[in-house]
Order: sequence, then C-alpha cells, then structure tokens
Amino acid sequence: MRLTPHARFSTVCIHAGQVPDPSTGAIITPIFQTSTYVQEELGKHKGYEYARTQNPTRNALEQNIAAMEGGARGFAFASGMAAIGAVASWLKAGDHVVVTDATYGGTYRLFEHVLTRYNLGFSYVDTSQPELIESAIRANTRMLFVETPTNPTMKLTDLPRVAEIARARSVMLVVDNTFASPYLQRPLALGADIVVHSTTKYLNGHSDSVGGIVVTSREDAAEWLGFVQNAAGAILSPFDSWLVLRGTKTLSVRMAQHNANGLALAAFLASHPKVQRVLYPGLPSHPHHALARQQMHGFGGMLALDVGSRDAAARLLKAVKLMALAESLGGVETLISHPATMTHASVPAERRTALGITDGLVRISAGIEDIEDLKEDLSQALEVV
Repeated sequence: MRLTPHARFSTVCIHAGQVPDPSTGAIITPIFQTSTYVQEELGKHKGYEYARTQNPTRNALEQNIAAMEGGARGFAFASGMAAIGAVASWLKAGDHVVVTDATYGGTYRLFEHVLTRYNLGFSYVDTSQPELIESAIRANTRMLFVETPTNPTMKLTDLPRVAEIARARSVMLVVDNTFASPYLQRPLALGADIVVHSTTKYLNGHSDSVGGIVVTSREDAAEWLGFVQNAAGAILSPFDSWLVLRGTKTLSVRMAQHNANGLALAAFLASHPKVQRVLYPGLPSHPHHALARQQMHGFGGMLALDVGSRDAAARLLKAVKLMALAESLGGVETLISHPATMTHASVPAERRTALGITDGLVRISAGIEDIEDLKEDLSQALEVV
C-alpha cells in the first residue's frame, strides 16, 4: 500500500509504514519477536543483524509516527522518559537548557536529580511568555525544551514565535507533544527541531503499553539519535511497537471524541458552583484560547479543575464511580488524578504552588465514553465536596 504524497492525516495514521507482509500478504505488520537474524554468509544479510539495532515491527512504527509528525526519521524507546533522556544525550557537560516551568514532573526529576550530576544546567521559565525565554538564554544555552499544553496547568507556548528565538540563538527547539498528539498539533511544521511523545498516552490509546518516540527532520539529530538508540539500548519491544501501531490506526477517530468530551466536561465544570476554576484551552476564558485556535486543530481531552483544598479533592476522587483514579492519560477510559501527590510529587511543594499546581487541583483525561455518563459521574461526586 503506497501513500500519495498528499495523503491526509487519517490516511497517514492507518497506512504510513505499513506494508503487507511479503511472505503471507498479512495486512497487519507482524510482531517480529526475535533477538537476532540469520545471515546468508559473512557480510551478507537482509538489512537486519541484531534486534537492539533493527526490528521490522519497530521500524514500521517509527515510520508511521514520523509521517504523522511530518518528520524524516523516528526513533522508538522503552518509555517517554527514555526518549527524553536520548534527546538530552545531545548535550555536553557545561551546556545549559531552558525548560517550560510547568513541565511534567518526571521530566523535572530527570533534569534536576540526574542530569545536573553531569554538569548540565537548567533554567525553568514560563514559555508562554516569549520574552522570558529570551532573557533566560545564555551563551552556553544549547536547547529549549518546551511542553505545550503544559501538564497539568494547560498553558500554551507560541511555537512559531519561540522557534524564531531559538533559530536566532542557534538553540535546538525540542517540543514534548504528548498532551496534544500529532492529531492536534505538529511542532515540526511550526519550527521545532525535535518532537517527543510518550507513546503510552494518546498514540497507543489503550492503556496497555509503555513507550516513547522522538521524531526529527534534522539529519545531524537523526544520526545521533540512531546511534544513541543502539548504543544505550533503551528500545521499544516488538510487542509494544505492535500495540502502538494498533493504536495509531484509530488515533483520528479517538481524538475527535476526546476533543468533544474534553470541551463538554470543561463547559460543565466551569458552571458548577463547587468548582473554583477550570483549566482548558477550549474555553473562551482561557488566556491562551486564541493561540489554541490558531496553533492546534482542536483543544484535546486534557483538563484540570480546582476544588479548593486537598480534602475536597480527596472527597471528589473517592466519590467518582465511572472515572478511574490513576496516573497516565490518553486512554479510551476516563482517568482522574491528583497532580500534587501523583504526577508532580517529585516537584517541591513551594514550586508546585508557584506554578498553580495546588492541593485542590484535579486533572482529568477525558475518555471516549458517553459524555452524559461522564457528566453524571462528576455531578454526583461533586455533591460530597
């Protein structure tokens, strides 16, 4: 199956990287569960030598997501954090990185508690304000690491604007696109050098695989990432690659429902008397609503609400029946969580407060269930708050 050069997104999701198996005609990419490959003779093989270096199932997934993001090469890793770690390996001792201040807690933990041991420096700024980025860049700044929308505060960064800043200073722009997915936002087309995802989330979409991917069109970055993927070996397994390929085939239809449910829940919660604030870029009251309309193709299924205190949040989380109290996001089922004690527990309390990650903040990953059932579940749970 060959894609036309102008194939549209839904078609790309289903067909990019997918070639019927030549030996059987199987339309689904097989799981090549092997550790090595037999060579015909010394120095002669079929493009595969050892499974850490190459695997046909993983290669298919890498091509699939690279096409979705509009990149030249993709590299799949064992987790989203392994993918970010591979990107960070581009840096050398003495280098400096500017990071979105409200970045995912696991990213903050890796940067602050692991990579600082190797003489790397990190400055955290509100990247929704480009002037703060400009003032934070130093002579030794080599990377700008942006998360948009942010987890869980839902702030947006103007990617074309910050791409201009990065290019002018010869700084590599890396965008964590996990919250949006390629369905909503394609950072490479907006000027980014590298895009990363936790494939665990929307790309897989079924809460049954952990993984990560890096996509780029920069030849130098691709060469290095391929080397690191093989050298460090934190690869995505054939079975997990197959699971994510299963997920990307339905990404478009799933994201359409995530979008619809996210917007409906945000509007419902915004009018509820027991909710102090709702964070969702699809609401006209959101400070970055206009940017979201310009930069994204929808507003997504992620939102957060503040019920005022940890006690109120605990009551809400205990009272929900349909929504599942769990970390992660992007699955077909609706997940609800408490960022201060779950996803961002590794971030110091005073820093969380400064970022707006209060003890009363609750994050929702809207699934694709019937929206009336989701609203009824929240309504009955909010009665005990």
